[in-house]
Amino acid sequence: MNSLPRMCVALLMMAGCSRTTPPPADVVFLNGRIYTLAGAAVPENVADELVVEALAVRDGRILVAGSTAEVRSRVGPATKIHDLAGHTVVPGFVDAHLHAAGLGRSLREIDVTGTTSYEAVIQRVVERAATTPAGTWLTGRGWDQNDWPVKDFPDHAALSAAVPDHPVYLRRVDGHAALVNARAMTLVDMHAATSAPPGGRIVRRGDGTMTGVLVDAAKDLVARHIPLPDAVERRARLRLALSHCAAHGLTGFHDAGIGREDAEDYRALLAAGELPLRIYAMHDATPDAEDPSPLGADVMPEPFDSTLHLSLSAVKFMVDGALGSRGAALLDDYADAPGERGLPQMTPEVFVALATPLHARGFQLATHAIGDAGNRMVLDVYAQAQASHLRADARHRIEHAQVLAPADVTRFAQLGILPFMQPTHCTSDMPWAGDRLGPQRVRGAYAWRSLRMTGVIIPCGSDAPVESVSPLLGIYAAVTRQDTHGEPAAGWSPEERLTRSEALRGFTIWPAFASFTENVLGTLEVGKWADLVVLDRDVMQVPAAEIPVTSVVTTVVGGAVVYAAP
Repeated sequence: MNSLPRMCVALLMMAGCSRTTPPPADVVFLNGRIYTLAGAAVPENVADELVVEALAVRDGRILVAGSTAEVRSRVGPATKIHDLAGHTVVPGFVDAHLHAAGLGRSLREIDVTGTTSYEAVIQRVVERAATTPAGTWLTGRGWDQNDWPVKDFPDHAALSAAVPDHPVYLRRVDGHAALVNARAMTLVDMHAATSAPPGGRIVRRGDGTMTGVLVDAAKDLVARHIPLPDAVERRARLRLALSHCAAHGLTGFHDAGIGREDAEDYRALLAAGELPLRIYAMHDATPDAEDPSPLGADVMPEPFDSTLHLSLSAVKFMVDGALGSRGAALLDDYADAPGERGLPQMTPEVFVALATPLHARGFQLATHAIGDAGNRMVLDVYAQAQASHLRADARHRIEHAQVLAPADVTRFAQLGILPFMQPTHCTSDMPWAGDRLGPQRVRGAYAWRSLRMTGVIIPCGSDAPVESVSPLLGIYAAVTRQDTHGEPAAGWSPEERLTRSEALRGFTIWPAFASFTENVLGTLEVGKWADLVVLDRDVMQVPAAEIPVTSVVTTVVGGAVVYAAP
């Protein structure tokens, strides 16, 4: 028998065996409209965004991002198939600035957010008091006098008369002021002669008696007396906050200032397999009245990272207060309060002494600064730290960067500093920001486009529980500068709006860059972790008014569903 045919068959068989069959996917997503955000540049038009039909995921990472046919070729016997039913997919939302412990707490306590009068605030406290034993502390958050017919700070007299038997502590929406009743002041021995600590203010009537409003550091006069939750309650609140975030499409967030107990809680949930989202946390290096166990700069541990689910390698400072309570540090007087320039929380000398050694140790610095004076101080201190110890690509941050002097706008790009901004702060503050700042200075408020024109990116967040955690509300505010009723019709300072592509990146790839994870997170590209959100409509195409009412269908982290709408 001729051996040639046999040799041909053998060679063909060997060739066939040498081909490797592509591994099957663990899960695939089919029949959708998927924005990958691939590519470093931000397209000028949404139509230029790379859109694919389907994704294949293996071992938590994206295996294929392409056509339905390409992805179906990776379906094996055990592959789980998600039919997107025409829904839209975007990379997982990441909130670049929120407070998880505060969010969890706010979900359990009295919610006075959105109240349109002081009387409405009191009514909610009365309702909770009716089901709470006398003498028990009642705490809450969310009041904003700027939303009331009378826009002055409230006076405790009406609250004390309505709720005489419970000590009450209600934080303002921004967390930088609190309203307490007479019972609370009596319990902590506050009286007319009580003086405010440095960096704080006790608001008083004309006769010198106390109104019950405490601003910034003065909050600690009462807050330190409120019983602290135990570990069981703290972790229950944290789980609640994590579930709330996942339901709003967040696959991760940057926790803007945690203490020792918060770090312990995160590690406990991580060890128990109960940390479904990716957490980039900042050590709190500034003592806080509501967290008596901050991580002081002198005892800061080494940076800690755990497979992207928990990273503790940034340090948070606070140099001023909030604009709404006139605690933001300004270069000149408040337009509506002559003689007041805010409440600096530390001197430049103290700040540089704290920040410089941490910069030298490799920490990322993140500092709360709202007023133009506060922002200038931070820019100056960061520049000094770099001059004393040059670090390439430090990616230091200014949290909020709400009001900037014109001369400081370009310094972010020059110094390599990232401005972290919360779009819904703009739409919440726009009715009264001009009163605080005056017509000239307000031009430097929430200056997103001005900053973008210098070349910097703007990682976006919510500052929850100050604002709603919903990134969709943030995207809407960023692209319209309108409230959810569409006012003002042309947008407030519309020249400072972001495009939809920029706004989406502000909640995805730009926070990833800010946390040094842009190579593995933030876009839907092959090799990156499969963190994504399924939405019930195309937020890049629908009329802007539909963005806030868009619903999250599914939230996926590393290919695993962490939230599915009922």
